[in-house]
Amino acid sequence: MKDFEPNIIGFLCNWCSYAGADLAGTSRMKYPPNIKSIRVMCSGRVDPIFILEALKKGADGVLVAGCHPGDCHYQSGNYKTNRRIKLLKKFLEEMAVNPNRVRFEYVSASEGAKFATIVTEFVDELKKMGPNPLKDVKV
Repeated sequence: MKDFEPNIIGFLCNWCSYAGADLAGTSRMKYPPNIKSIRVMCSGRVDPIFILEALKKGADGVLVAGCHPGDCHYQSGNYKTNRRIKLLKKFLEEMAVNPNRVRFEYVSASEGAKFATIVTEFVDELKKMGPNPLKDVKV
């Protein structure tokens, strides 16, 4: 457990969150390299099945990041995602999986420091939780 490094999948909105992550990188802000980013056109495009599949295939945590309320380039994608994540967390709780393995955040293109902080906090939180119990579960 001492050497455990969590594997995080990040679904990042193209217009805001991915640009915020890019700003963190180009500004050489320090944050753990545990996140594998997947650029999606809108956080509203992230189906809860994608998140469950990532957890099933070994991700210790999943971060979904989108535009701030009112700033979505597709008008309501981030609102839909917020509702879906809340429902997904209830489902995970029913399945005896810590719902904090999934995190939804608003990150704009100018918030590179916020992105770095979120990833750092998430890594620390996942280290306390330990490895994902769903990894390689056969259904």
